[in-house]
Amino acid sequence: MEHTLIKADDYVTLWGIIVVWASASIYLEQRYSWASKISGAIVALIGAIILSNTGIIPTASPVYDAVWTFIIPLAIPLLLFHVNFKRIWQESGRLLIIFLISSIGTVAGVIISFFLLKAHIPMLDKIGAMLSASYIGGGVNFAAMAAKFETPGEMVSSAVVADNLMMAIYFVVLMIIPSMSFFRSRFKAPHVEKVERGSLGEDGKTLAESFWKRKDISLKDMAMSIGTAFLLVIVSFKIAEFLDGFIPSGDETSFFLNLLNGLFGDKYLMLTTLTFLLLALFPKYFESINGSQEIGTFLIYLFFVVIGIPASIPLIIQNAPLLLVFVFIIIVVNMALSLTAGKLLKYDLEEILLASNANVGGPTTAAAMAIAKGWKDLIGPILVVGTLGYIIGNYVGTTLGLWFSGLM
Repeated sequence: MEHTLIKADDYVTLWGIIVVWASASIYLEQRYSWASKISGAIVALIGAIILSNTGIIPTASPVYDAVWTFIIPLAIPLLLFHVNFKRIWQESGRLLIIFLISSIGTVAGVIISFFLLKAHIPMLDKIGAMLSASYIGGGVNFAAMAAKFETPGEMVSSAVVADNLMMAIYFVVLMIIPSMSFFRSRFKAPHVEKVERGSLGEDGKTLAESFWKRKDISLKDMAMSIGTAFLLVIVSFKIAEFLDGFIPSGDETSFFLNLLNGLFGDKYLMLTTLTFLLLALFPKYFESINGSQEIGTFLIYLFFVVIGIPASIPLIIQNAPLLLVFVFIIIVVNMALSLTAGKLLKYDLEEILLASNANVGGPTTAAAMAIAKGWKDLIGPILVVGTLGYIIGNYVGTTLGLWFSGLM
């Protein structure tokens, strides 16, 4: 058990800290230029890392799980209500190619890292399988590979800590890159420029404050936003749950059926698909709702706080410092290949960064980054493309795991 000032079962206090710090991060971003430059998302994340690493809050609690299982699904439809539906299909095709190239970067990184460190880290074949699946898909794939290759609990815990810490650091790096002149001079960044243009002429206001202008919102708007989002979550999750049980899947099932199960049995993909379908059928209804973007973004800020909490620096130093090197190499190779291929294929900087983010952190962290940066046209597409990583992640992890096991 962790010895922290606030205990893991003190739910009210932990919820309070998450909500208060998320609120403070938004205030700082809109009040001070230094916070606006690094973004409220980074303020939220770094604050959470400090709180968990100084022993104030625990690194694990059912409260954090609730944010992943409850808050994120609710935020996704809320943030898609005002997305430009036509642009989604145009952008999704472009993003899919760079996402797949970024996935190749993950695979290359895992292979290089494995051969460099296999003599120094025990059970690296199992860890390689888990992290390659996770860095193309997400936590679901990590858990699936841990179960498949029967990885001992202590190695799973060490890999989770290394993964969380590196993901938090990488997220900070990705958020800062668009403001660096080195990258801005070498890549097109139309979405960044659009946000910057939108803030011109607003004397004394930060970029974030200009973007999130005050607007009319009624009680009915709030009711329709939250009520519609909840309805979409319930219906889509129930459909996905039914289809997941109905369509066969597993090691002995054909690739086609596994693919069908991955596509139609995935809760987040079903939620995104159903939201898009209703956006196409009832555009006037969704256009008439004010405030969904604001409510959804606030919920995403709770998520930013929770991302930083498990990044325990003492734990990784104590348990498995070499695992941090292992994940660092994977991320460096992923980023290098993503940026190089993106430059050669004339991709926008925002598309490259979101594709890499969707690989390493999953579609939710990539969408959260797009929201925090104000890249509204890319929120829907990266959610769609990133969710496909859940489908291919297990195939990649299984293939690498079986290959590596013969080399240990």
